[in-house]
Amino acid sequence: MDPLDRLAEPGLDLLTRVDTLLAAGAPEAHPVWPLLRRMQLLPGEALRAFLDLHPAPLATAGHAVRRLVRGYDDACAALTDPGIWSGPAGASYDEARTALLRHLDEGPESLVGRLESTAGYADALADWVEGSRLAVARVLAEVLGSTEAVRVRVAAGAGAGPAGAAAAAEIATRVLAVLGVAYDGAETLLRQWSPSLAESTWRPTGGPSYHGGPVRIG
Repeated sequence: MDPLDRLAEPGLDLLTRVDTLLAAGAPEAHPVWPLLRRMQLLPGEALRAFLDLHPAPLATAGHAVRRLVRGYDDACAALTDPGIWSGPAGASYDEARTALLRHLDEGPESLVGRLESTAGYADALADWVEGSRLAVARVLAEVLGSTEAVRVRVAAGAGAGPAGAAAAAEIATRVLAVLGVAYDGAETLLRQWSPSLAESTWRPTGGPSYHGGPVRIG
């Protein structure tokens, strides 16, 4: 259980009240409006969705992908033997063997290279989730102890008023701003890693003829 898990129950209770007050309106031209338009979620709904993200499954996926590399290592070891063929058949086999070795494990565009990139992306996402959960936990701790939280609780029991609406908008602004930064981080990671996660394409050089163009593996 991390800090966000410990703050989830009181945080959701407060933000549910904030959502109720915001549904009745927020001060005109308040900074919360562009955040609401961008996120397309009220803060309580946004937090509830974010709570489902945990780093452990992503880290486990990265380890699982790396274990697959061992199988490719075994295949490459078997292909390092040039065999005993000679003549045109031997030359054709050697050319195909070399091309397959290159496709399996030579550079970032090989199958092993793509596996390592996939594992790296999973690790990066796990780090992003862990860091983002800490950032969200910090802002929850701040708003839970704020004067705005007291006003929201009073307003939720007595009915929405200008003070309650302003307090709800302030809390929503702080929470949605942190969540927005978190999701920006995820989009940045995707842009950074996408080229390394592209499909690895098998293009034989010489050897047996393959009809229909390149054969895509993956």
